Amino acid sequence: MESFRAEGEIVVIGAGMAGLVAARELQRAGRRVRVLDKGRGVGGRLATRRIGDATFDHGVPHFTLGQSGFVDGIAPRYLDRSLVPWSGTPTAGNPETSLWRGTPTMSAIAKQLALGVEVHLGTVVTALRRESDHVIVETRAGDTFRAEAVVLTPPVPQALALLDAGGYPLGSDLRTHLTGVAYDRCLTVLASLEGPSRIPPPGRLAPGEEPLDWILDNRLKGVSAGSAVTIHATPRFSEEHWEHDRDVVGRVLLKAAAPWLGSKVQGVQVHGWRYSQPRVLDPVGCRVVTSRPFLALAGDGFGIGGVEGAALSGASAAEALLQSLPDRRS
Repeated sequence: MESFRAEGEIVVIGAGMAGLVAARELQRAGRRVRVLDKGRGVGGRLATRRIGDATFDHGVPHFTLGQSGFVDGIAPRYLDRSLVPWSGTPTAGNPETSLWRGTPTMSAIAKQLALGVEVHLGTVVTALRRESDHVIVETRAGDTFRAEAVVLTPPVPQALALLDAGGYPLGSDLRTHLTGVAYDRCLTVLASLEGPSRIPPPGRLAPGEEPLDWILDNRLKGVSAGSAVTIHATPRFSEEHWEHDRDVVGRVLLKAAAPWLGSKVQGVQVHGWRYSQPRVLDPVGCRVVTSRPFLALAGDGFGIGGVEGAALSGASAAEALLQSLPDRRS
């Protein structure tokens, strides 16, 4: 077993928006940070996938840049090269919403955030244990990280599972707050087409009826060279069909989206987001579990929710950590 025993180390679990913002804010304050993530790349739902010459943003579709602290702080500080305007699009209830996208893709946002951050990919954390004034982070590979501070940013049910696996102490009130956070699921179809779709510019359509939540033309968006359409199912459809055969689910969603496709489908992939977006939020920016050792939960399940909310939650956790452990520097 390889063991990392650096005193004063901070570990951030999760390389999505919340985790990467927390890491950047901590590094900006002079602290050394390791980020651990189970995936093959950074970003979480800031996700991009390819089928041939078709490129798909298939997780978070856009930003609104509507929250103070994000639009006037985090975005200009860390995302100056990866966010560009995406013109007003027809969405339910507001046909002229101003949207922003990642360039060249949404995953570029996470990649810019990760610049200069020590990220360990393919690292599956299995448990967190409290040992005196440190948190012991255990991984499936048998590695351990001994940290004086941990920021835990997976979806709340997964974060709770890690704490419970290591017997980390949680007060009953805190557990009640955390178990109350709930997420919608989302089934997603990625379809490459022979020719252009019928989705009007700038490339996003919210049909407003089951089973379709929204449809995205990645070529019109500026993401894909080939014709590539992302279809997101509604939370209701996704919940009801989560355990069904994904090929069958894909055919149902493609049939529903057919009026807007307009071209023959060449290739299809079906993906499921188990924790697509929070349905019930914890209203605070982050939850501090213990202050010595410091352990806090952050992510899009806290505060205002959404991608901007995840960023602000990561920043909130970093601020709470720095207030709790103000004297150490890398």
